[in-house]
Amino acid sequence: MNIVDSSGWLEYFADGPNADFFAPAVENVSELLVPSISLYKVFKRVLQQRTEGDALQAVATMMQGEVIALDERVALDAARLSLELKMPMANSVILTTARLHGAVVWTQDSDLEGVEGVEYIKRLS
Repeated sequence: MNIVDSSGWLEYFADGPNADFFAPAVENVSELLVPSISLYKVFKRVLQQRTEGDALQAVATMMQGEVIALDERVALDAARLSLELKMPMANSVILTTARLHGAVVWTQDSDLEGVEGVEYIKRLS
């Protein structure tokens, strides 16, 4: 199973320099999990930069995978992980979701570089 974090989705949608790194995980929808917080982050960013139609199209693509809600177990485990690894809320929610579902996180977010269970690529400008 795979989880692409919001930085990966945005890179993929923009056809950025690292889009090919994320394509296999994004396009294998039968193995794709999507934390609900990722829907929030991607929708917000696309809405900010483009149109609501574009933002809705982006999340519709994301929802081809299995959307995983932020429930109480994920919330509490993520809070612990956030303190342990000193990482931001969204990243800890995404990483916790991945660990609970045996998934790999695909990212270009440097907060997750070197973390077990993460496939990281350096963000290119």
